[in-house]
Amino acid sequence: MSKPNFAPLKLFITGPTYIRDDVKEAALLPEFGHRDAENDLRLVPIRENLRKLAGAGDMYEPVLFLGSGSSAMEASIRSLVADGETLLNVSVGAFGDHYYNIAVANGKKAENLKFDYGQPIDMDVLEKKLAELKPEVVSFTHNETSTGVMNDMKAVCALIRKYDAMPLVDGVSIFGGADIDLANSGAAMYVTATQKSLALSAGFGIAFVSKEAEEKAATVTNKGHACDINRQLEKARKNQTLTTPNGTLINQMWYQLDRIVNEEGIENRFARHTDMRGMVEAWVEGLDGFDMFAAEGYRSPTLSTVVCPQGVTVAQLKQQVKENLRAKGYLMDPGYGKLNAALEAEGRRVIIRIGHMGDITPDMLSDYLAALELELKKL
Repeated sequence: MSKPNFAPLKLFITGPTYIRDDVKEAALLPEFGHRDAENDLRLVPIRENLRKLAGAGDMYEPVLFLGSGSSAMEASIRSLVADGETLLNVSVGAFGDHYYNIAVANGKKAENLKFDYGQPIDMDVLEKKLAELKPEVVSFTHNETSTGVMNDMKAVCALIRKYDAMPLVDGVSIFGGADIDLANSGAAMYVTATQKSLALSAGFGIAFVSKEAEEKAATVTNKGHACDINRQLEKARKNQTLTTPNGTLINQMWYQLDRIVNEEGIENRFARHTDMRGMVEAWVEGLDGFDMFAAEGYRSPTLSTVVCPQGVTVAQLKQQVKENLRAKGYLMDPGYGKLNAALEAEGRRVIIRIGHMGDITPDMLSDYLAALELELKKL
């Protein structure tokens, strides 16, 4: 078999993300039986380190779902929105819409409250909708990957609780990159995944399930098999997955979580992400015609979205900037496709995204920003 001509690129997209060589090498750890005692050697520390990263304490049970963050999101819908109940989804971008679309695809009665591109949840507007609709369940995105907006999760959950609804939170692109203080968040179920700020390959959705969610799920029918969080919890408490997992990824996850918690340190990891957000902000400040897309105070620590000058086109970003950077060994993100298409159609300035999540370092980011700046100045 001939050797493939795969380019070794440094990923500055918003997921999947850069994976360290030592994490890749952990894939060579021995295979194991997922119902054997060897499984415990991996899953017990994995679940304990997930609790630590989340600040979950004993209030939430970590569960690994085979698949992706969408798998865990679908389980939250199937298990926690009963027949006859109304789900209000609150969206600040494409991935907020994704949560709504999952609900509709599962036949749930759902309404989507949308906010403009780049804007966080407007609490006054949300409160009016909660009072009017009286939903039993509310889903929303903590960190919107398409726009770089980070919502105030605790404040949103508190408002939802004020109207006696259950909050479901999508934290796919922020978990592992910021302190979410889950134990004090008010979320009934918080979902994330492996391939973004945990700097692992895709393969698992991760859910943190509260006792409240577990008790409600026990009363809901037609949950399916893999989407039934009660079935999942039964195995999770045995430090297992419901069905046969990707053992290679579990080996890597065991290694990576141990490295994050016991080598880099959780607080150091979070601080590094905050520092990199500041680096991008300072870089944008020094560029004529460029601006941050998300409002100050609502900017993600794991990815930044930057508004280009008027006249820059999506075609230029894809065909010139992205390909020129590919030749230099970088994979650049020319903006979320559907968002940029909408912005361009409306005559608005288009955006680029800069992923600085997971194991990207400030030195790596500094080199990338210098290379990116050279290409952007050619436009």
